[in-house]
Amino acid sequence: MDILFYAILAFVVYRAVKTMMPAKGIRQIAPADLKKEFTDKSRQFIDVRTPAEYGGRHLKPFKNIPLQQLSSRLGELDPQREVTVICQSGMRSAKAAALLKKKGFTVSNVSGGMGAQ
Repeated sequence: MDILFYAILAFVVYRAVKTMMPAKGIRQIAPADLKKEFTDKSRQFIDVRTPAEYGGRHLKPFKNIPLQQLSSRLGELDPQREVTVICQSGMRSAKAAALLKKKGFTVSNVSGGMGAQ
């Protein structure tokens, strides 16, 4: 019985840690370094928060595509240009970055999101 408990516990811990770790191939940008990226015209900036969150406060170069709509709105993005994603805390943007990476995009995620600004 103890072996089964520890095996299940190990699996749960493994899944939790894997979910929290950034996906391979996704560059993490510190909020302090973000403004340096704004001058790069080859980059696309996507804010994956809700329209209400975006309307309350957003950074000028970021276009709002909520996470729930991202997969259906991929056609609005140029796959040849790097995408930088942001959200409030970095969790939704990490999910968005993983989705974009799977679709073949080069992606950067803003660590800590708008809350770290």
